[in-house]
Amino acid sequence: MYLFNTQLLTGFKFKKVVKIISGLNNFNLVNILKVVKAPELSQASYIDFAANTKLVRILRSMTSLPICVSSISPTELYNCVVSGANLVEIGNFDCYYKNNIFFSGEQLFKLAEETCNLLKDKDICVTLASALSLDDQVKLSINLEKIGVNFLQTEGFANTANDNFVKNFNYRYILESVSNSFYSLFSTYVVSRFVKVPIITFSKLDFLSSSIAISFGASVIGIVSNVSQQ
Repeated sequence: MYLFNTQLLTGFKFKKVVKIISGLNNFNLVNILKVVKAPELSQASYIDFAANTKLVRILRSMTSLPICVSSISPTELYNCVVSGANLVEIGNFDCYYKNNIFFSGEQLFKLAEETCNLLKDKDICVTLASALSLDDQVKLSINLEKIGVNFLQTEGFANTANDNFVKNFNYRYILESVSNSFYSLFSTYVVSRFVKVPIITFSKLDFLSSSIAISFGASVIGIVSNVSQQ
């Protein structure tokens, strides 16, 4: 494992990193500032928000935490690094999913390759799109590791098919916790068996599913909804 950001290196090695996501379609500065205060108070490791140079410049002057920006545009990521971002992520797919737009493994690899060529001295993360089969996620992960991507992120997807079962289950909280994050957890478990780069598990995690994620091979826990709802 190699990271350019020494501030995060120890946490990654000991799997004690928490990433706070402000909401990747959230460009409201006041709202983002509220979210930024939470990780500083709770000693989270770094923050992640949508790639926007104006936001990066403002937040860079207001927090000492490492800043990660997410986008599918290598140029946008590069511009944010110039503005002060510490690391970047090829991700933020939700807004595309809502419009039935999905990314193939080949498309994500090309985006990662272009980003690696633009940013040779910054840490790069790639989200493994949940629309990909586990086999394709593994193949993509191996190829991304070969070109120097520093870490990967797994994601879940909305699934309401078992809502009625959950409502009638005696241990509803336990089932909801695992059900909400199941796909991301499973993906983390499988992918971590094939690559050595750290993996971020992200999808409606709470204290229960976060513990499971670490035991499944995650080095980083990504949290968004619980913080942004405060």
